[in-house]
Amino acid sequence: MKERTVDAKLESIPEIQAFVRGELEAMGCPEETQKQLFVVVDEVFANVASYAYEDGEGSVTVQLEAESEPRAAVLTFLDSGIPFDPLTMKSPDTSLKARERKIGGLGIFMVRKLTDEVSYAYSDGKNILRTVKRF
Repeated sequence: MKERTVDAKLESIPEIQAFVRGELEAMGCPEETQKQLFVVVDEVFANVASYAYEDGEGSVTVQLEAESEPRAAVLTFLDSGIPFDPLTMKSPDTSLKARERKIGGLGIFMVRKLTDEVSYAYSDGKNILRTVKRF
């Protein structure tokens, strides 16, 4: 497993994207799967950076692990921010036009659609969001 810890700031997204890209390429992950995982990284990281820390100061650790049977990329996001399980959020009504929908919830909805598994735990003072994408 490889990991990178950065400040929980939107400005850190390019660094995390570069880390994830390099690791996915090294494991032979198909381009289409990589694109889907970049969306996952953007959505999860942006939410942590925007909402996890009340004072705006904190870090995010992104772990990337390859599984072989079946082949999969496991992305895990860890932060010490406010405990929050995004999987408890109700899915947005995507049948409504964008301007008619309530704000929020679309990011985790996309994460669920783009990955094969998503789980959340709070342990040792950390939010842990784990995603699995098979390829």
